[in-house]
Amino acid sequence: MHKLALFGLFAAIQLGAADPRIGSWTLISAQSSLDPPNKLSITRLHDGVHVVISGETHLDFTTKLGGPPAPVPGNPAFNQIELRRIDKHQVEVKQKKDGALVATIRDKLSSDAKELTSTTSQNGRADKITVWTRTGGKKSAVDLFAGEWTEDLSKTRLRQGMALKIEADGNGGVRFSGDFSYSARFDGKEYDLRNSRNDTVTLQLVDARTVDSIYRRDEQITQRDQWVVSADGAEMTLTTTGTLETGQKIKETLVFRKH
Repeated sequence: MHKLALFGLFAAIQLGAADPRIGSWTLISAQSSLDPPNKLSITRLHDGVHVVISGETHLDFTTKLGGPPAPVPGNPAFNQIELRRIDKHQVEVKQKKDGALVATIRDKLSSDAKELTSTTSQNGRADKITVWTRTGGKKSAVDLFAGEWTEDLSKTRLRQGMALKIEADGNGGVRFSGDFSYSARFDGKEYDLRNSRNDTVTLQLVDARTVDSIYRRDEQITQRDQWVVSADGAEMTLTTTGTLETGQKIKETLVFRKH
């Protein structure tokens, strides 16, 4: 198989520093807290997240992982939020009042992404633990697709021993380097390829586990790829169709396993 068929696999992941908590959540339990919030919604917004917390106290703000402190209006206890991603399952939240730290919260997602545990630490007080259950949204494409993948030779006709690496570019897009290289965002626009027989790639997320990518050369579509990650996140299947410069049609399916 021509190598152009492989690299559609990388083309369409929204791999910015994504917040693993994205989704809708309902309170299960809260320790040492009167009238705790009972609903939590975290949605993507541009390169950040929009957070809405409902209950006795209502909070509505927008912030960005790794960004500067974001304003939180209408809240007497704190007026700024700062987020930092610890790993693919954990986020650190700092609540501040006019720049001074009020409390630190560590949000940890369960391995099945169905439960969120928040541990709030504050000087002079015992830690508070709040547990949420997911009511909407799925594991993000970031969690499913990011990482290193190796071709499963037992399930692939073309036994080329391919190894894949997918990583974020830190700007809401994906960076790939190989026989050719590119940086692209998940926005349906065309992005230039370097050192490739194709000129551009367009990226589209179909759902949380499915990605489509389109390659063009001389403004003509030369290749379409679709790749799907299994529900457990351990296996990835790429189906690619396209036309080589010689006019030869190709269609192949490759299976990869995550390290």
